[in-house]
Amino acid sequence: MVLPDLRINYDPVDPDQFDRPIVSFCIETGEDNDELPLHSHKKGQLVVASHGSVMCRSPNGLWIVPPQGAVWIPAGVMHSNCVSDNGKVYVVFIDPQASMLPNTCCTFTISSLVRELIHRLAVFPPLYPVDGPTSRLGRVLLDELVQMSTEQMYLPISTDSRLQHLATSLLNDPGDRSTIEELAARYAMSVRTFARLVFKETGMTFGRWRQRLHILVALQRLSTGSSVQAVSLDLGYETPSAFITMFKKTMGKSPRRFLSERSGFVAREPSA
Repeated sequence: MVLPDLRINYDPVDPDQFDRPIVSFCIETGEDNDELPLHSHKKGQLVVASHGSVMCRSPNGLWIVPPQGAVWIPAGVMHSNCVSDNGKVYVVFIDPQASMLPNTCCTFTISSLVRELIHRLAVFPPLYPVDGPTSRLGRVLLDELVQMSTEQMYLPISTDSRLQHLATSLLNDPGDRSTIEELAARYAMSVRTFARLVFKETGMTFGRWRQRLHILVALQRLSTGSSVQAVSLDLGYETPSAFITMFKKTMGKSPRRFLSERSGFVAREPSA
């Protein structure tokens, strides 16, 4: 599956060379490089966005991590991460024997304490003394990580070739407002068969699935500085108010409040 705007613009890290239960790295990105192919590690990986956004993909889904959120990728899971241009992320690698974190990919809300522990751990060399203060700091971080709450920043993407094509098409053109009847015809299916296929493969109705895609695209663009008005137009909404209403109904908060509460980032949200 070829997804748009997924490219790596930083030097990849091989965490398996470091014989420590937890290591943290700070990565600052540049611009316009190629995406790292799908790969896996013996360690699990927590990706925390400090500035900009992160889009993570696996064979079964797509995750977006807005500022101050995190995505967890368990050990052995094929994945690839793309950080927005000129972004800053922290990547924490965790030995699966060291913590009882989930065995499936998921997104987290992280506390200010967890964020500061990750930042602090990244200052020290990855091969720190196993009985020193850095090791103790890592154990505190592991204790805190297992208490994080999960979020739904996830778009399920089926291995069915038709739905992979549809996901790619809508990610390339999220403003495509084709009806379910038009999309079913595009893939030579009846509306009923198309609707059943989407629900079987994603666990969502087509309307909910496309809405989730819009949320992820919106968060990615808003967190890199796009205005609410520009994003709403890109997603095909007639007015910014219509987009804000959808976002608030889905996420419980307006785009402006959602992002500002997380990171001090203020989206340029219109008053009408």
